[in-house]
Amino acid sequence: MRIMDKDVVLPEGNKPKPVLFPHFPSMAHAVVWRNWDVVRHDRIAAALHTTLKRVNSMGAEMGLPEPLPVSANQAKRLALTVIRRNWHLLPYDQLLILLKWTAKDLEFTLREDDFFYIKLGSHKPECPPVRVQRPTKEQEEKCKRLRAVIDSALPEGLPRQPDPLLAFVERLSKHPAKVLSKPGNTLSPRYCYSYFALYGDPFLEADLDPYPDGYVAQLVRCGVDGVWLQAVLHKLTPFPWEPQRSEKYEQRLEGLARLTTRLAKHGVKLWLYINEPRSLPNAFYVKFPQLKGVTEGDWSTMCTLVPEVRTWLKDSIAMIAKAAPDLGGFFTISGSENLTHCWSHGQGAMCPRCSAAGMPHVVADLHSAIDEGIEAVGGKQRLIAWDWGWPDGVVRETIANLSKRISVMSVSEWDTPIHRGGIASTIGEYSITVNKPGPRATRHWKWATDTGHQTIAKMQAANSWEMSAVPYVPAVRLTAEHADNIRVSGVRGIMLGWTLGGYPSPNLEAVSQIGNGLSVDNALMTVASRRNGKAYVAATLELWNAVSHAMLDFPFHITTVYQAPLQQGVANPLWLEPTGYRSTMSGFGYDDVDGWRAVYPPDIFASQLTLLETQMLSAVRVARPHIGVSDGLEQDIRYAEAAAIIFGSVADQTRFYILRKAGKLKSRETRRILDVERGRALRLITLQAQDACIGFEASNQYYFVRTDLLEKIINLADIGDRLGI
Repeated sequence: MRIMDKDVVLPEGNKPKPVLFPHFPSMAHAVVWRNWDVVRHDRIAAALHTTLKRVNSMGAEMGLPEPLPVSANQAKRLALTVIRRNWHLLPYDQLLILLKWTAKDLEFTLREDDFFYIKLGSHKPECPPVRVQRPTKEQEEKCKRLRAVIDSALPEGLPRQPDPLLAFVERLSKHPAKVLSKPGNTLSPRYCYSYFALYGDPFLEADLDPYPDGYVAQLVRCGVDGVWLQAVLHKLTPFPWEPQRSEKYEQRLEGLARLTTRLAKHGVKLWLYINEPRSLPNAFYVKFPQLKGVTEGDWSTMCTLVPEVRTWLKDSIAMIAKAAPDLGGFFTISGSENLTHCWSHGQGAMCPRCSAAGMPHVVADLHSAIDEGIEAVGGKQRLIAWDWGWPDGVVRETIANLSKRISVMSVSEWDTPIHRGGIASTIGEYSITVNKPGPRATRHWKWATDTGHQTIAKMQAANSWEMSAVPYVPAVRLTAEHADNIRVSGVRGIMLGWTLGGYPSPNLEAVSQIGNGLSVDNALMTVASRRNGKAYVAATLELWNAVSHAMLDFPFHITTVYQAPLQQGVANPLWLEPTGYRSTMSGFGYDDVDGWRAVYPPDIFASQLTLLETQMLSAVRVARPHIGVSDGLEQDIRYAEAAAIIFGSVADQTRFYILRKAGKLKSRETRRILDVERGRALRLITLQAQDACIGFEASNQYYFVRTDLLEKIINLADIGDRLGI
């Protein structure tokens, strides 16, 4: 499908039919509802080819509240939220009107914004055009019913919203007293991602600063000495074969230099994540067949054993390192979801050059080219090779082939065996529910140190895909114990998280205190005292310990943390009829219980999540009398409660689909689920009104806003009506 830009083909996949939302009077009503608080209403009107007056009257007819304002800056920070919530509603042409984007803008976001198209399911539902029609009698009655449901649920109206959406950007950006990162910590670097950065083009858009000084100072206060951003080489440096791909690279380099210089004033280093060389459309290789490696679909690799490609990699890195001398360095993923070098997806045998060389040599040579680029301009920067995606059978040889100047990073918790709910499983990554390195990282670090390499641990210090809808999970004891065991293992640096977990939190501070040489208990007491005062250390530690203990019951499986609706939680609708859709990576949960639960039987999966909810809410009740005495403790309580509510919701959604499969939805248990879910939605509306961080994560933006939680309430009412219970 070619939309607006003649040279852009937006991905469609197998073009499945969209899921239906029968709780709305029409698809046009659904579009108005879903975009009410996140898109300017004139854009909604333009997309629906109607008037602003009609959009506003449709919202009022359904009982929607006064809309929240959406500035131009906010619109950029809500784009992923908008795409996801309209994925099953609008065809591409109307979605582009809604976003006020070109097809090229959307193509770049779907492909480059942290695998966003994969998160959406790798297919675009075939949505028919949506138009506003004169409402039928049935639709008018349904609007009245929606309004009555909302009025009944919120007889006094929505809670006051003292913390509007994205308010934390301004709050975190305010300038506290200047704090300088202190050298001498035994764990360095300690680097994280911005809590609110946009993933796509951070060095070009000055109005979307990923690291304002105030925010950096708060990170430093929590012990962070490094931050990271994604870099795409052909955006930062000249691409000799098609120069138009590098348009504005000079401005990006200038932006990079300004950022690194400013960060250096805080004692903070910027690290660039590179995943290179990026594959290119097959049409590119019609002109340059000598560069082509292996092919996947419509894209092919630039073979890194071609001298021209290797020289370009080296020269590009040298140009970046020279332009930004304060840059801390680079870290790589050379086996990611993105197709890059010929062995990146294990298909190097299809390339005559890379087949003969073998994966260990190809990966090591790729890193050598990067390292040579650093050395060519003085060698001030550091290179970290992340072993993510390297097959077990080639890791040792690959590490041995790396230059000793290159550090080796492993995910600390990977491959840790666990038993939860009586079920054996293994931690993959993205877990805060273990407190020590696993066998994979331990093995790889030993191979690295035996061959003279420094080692780095990647962990999730603050939150994970187990729960990213809160800025941090206050399981601070688990974080401190994990960091302490990393330190004891001889590792000397920590990547504190992927795109999630960059909020200034007690978790990050605890890691730093461990690096300062404190024991776990002393580190926790030090952090608790600084945040909440000596009088409330005991109450703080009681909450942190209880949440840490509860998280040990999380039913971990890597499929679960990717596929279960642990981020959308309550906002994930219930469906009376099967959708036929598979859940997606942190995108859509649908009704795919078999995808959510992985190795856990459905009843055990649900009971484990209920156990988390029960324990965490109990801890919240104990701590609640201390609300008001400290902003830090109040945050801890609020995030523990929000996480508990979401865990409990996924448990009851699972039970709902167990009943659906058994043909027993007309039951007291279903009525209980509908009532409890309604209460959860109402409580989350209040919590998010108090704290706009709830529901937000940088690479997904808002998983839910208040209108999604209101939609869940009408969804539940509709199901109750249709079941007659």
